[in-house]
Amino acid sequence: MTENFDTIIIGAGQAGLSIGYYLSKLGREFVILEQASNITPTWRGRWDSFTLVLPNWTYQIPDHGYDGDDPDGFMDRDELVVRLEKFADSFNPDIRFGSKVTSVRSDQNSGNLRVNTEGSSFAADNVVVAAGTFQSPRLPPFSNNLAEDINQIHTSEYQNPDSLPEGAVLVVGTGQSGCQIAEELYLSGRKVFLCVGGANRVPRRYRGKDIIYWLDKINFFDQTADSLSSSKERFAAHPFVTGKDGGRSLNLHQFAKDGVVLLGHMKDAQGYRVQFIPDLRDNLKKVDQFVVDLKQRIDNYIIEHNIDAEEAPRQIELNNGYESEIIEELDLRTEGISTIIWATGYKFDFSWVDFPIFDQDGYPIQDRGVSEVPGLFFLGLHFLYKRRSGLLWGVGEDAAHVAKVIGARD
Repeated sequence: MTENFDTIIIGAGQAGLSIGYYLSKLGREFVILEQASNITPTWRGRWDSFTLVLPNWTYQIPDHGYDGDDPDGFMDRDELVVRLEKFADSFNPDIRFGSKVTSVRSDQNSGNLRVNTEGSSFAADNVVVAAGTFQSPRLPPFSNNLAEDINQIHTSEYQNPDSLPEGAVLVVGTGQSGCQIAEELYLSGRKVFLCVGGANRVPRRYRGKDIIYWLDKINFFDQTADSLSSSKERFAAHPFVTGKDGGRSLNLHQFAKDGVVLLGHMKDAQGYRVQFIPDLRDNLKKVDQFVVDLKQRIDNYIIEHNIDAEEAPRQIELNNGYESEIIEELDLRTEGISTIIWATGYKFDFSWVDFPIFDQDGYPIQDRGVSEVPGLFFLGLHFLYKRRSGLLWGVGEDAAHVAKVIGARD
């Protein structure tokens, strides 16, 4: 038997809840299909000491923005989940948990859209795909070639240092998760090896303000998708920083100074032998240049707008990473490495959306969430419209737009 709804929302994360909230205000009938057993499963799966890297004031869920007494702080995983649960309770949506969607296609008989799950079938005038881009861990193919007794986990599986077997740890990737986990591990006493990738860094504070304040002022998060030089830029990692312990900078040169072994990109693996591209210094130079350019951009903004800001700090920049030995191959057993943590991001797959509306990267072709297929929408993706679209800071803006379009459809 097929159930009929005005709108079906796929995913009960921040995007699915946000569009559901706006549709409820419009009095539109909808159901949310979520394959997990609870809302916001991605946030729940973060490691034990996880905190947001954006200040609390950027938590701008529709009509339920941050209302605590620490707007410049960084909420932890559990507080974030509680806030999102309260947001859902505020409008009590119909959520069908354990509903993995297997296809979205046109219903030739009724002319509307049909959504199939592993056990049910639904029909709707509107379908909002709010499954996000963090759908499943992305691992390199050669991860399958490693010795079976090497413990391999993705950052989505990491909990804390004590949850890992004894021994050194190789962290592959220096995005936000990779850097934060690497720091936690070496501060706990673990020997850490770290593959440095292409993610940039930012200082936690600059000229008297949190860096996010300045990034907001220079419209960093308002950059639109159509301004990117390549469609692949939308998947670039966010600059790394941490909100832990009140927030601080993360610096790969400090890591090296503290004893972390920095490596280039991982190239291949077989058994206990791991090979690396000798690009460490080039990667560090790129990261360091980004910081220089960003500070200059902020300085120019301050001058142009005649802002009374603190003077730029005069300090000697660390360069310990450049002194690191260039290592092209490691024997995991010799180095005592028992665990590899893949901080290699996530992949997405929309092949179950049975319409020819995807680009060469498999990313939906849409205009701020509105596809060319009547009634089919997307929400919560990287650079859906702006850089902030996939964040707690910007998902509400896009949700309001999509809800307005749905509301205008009869």
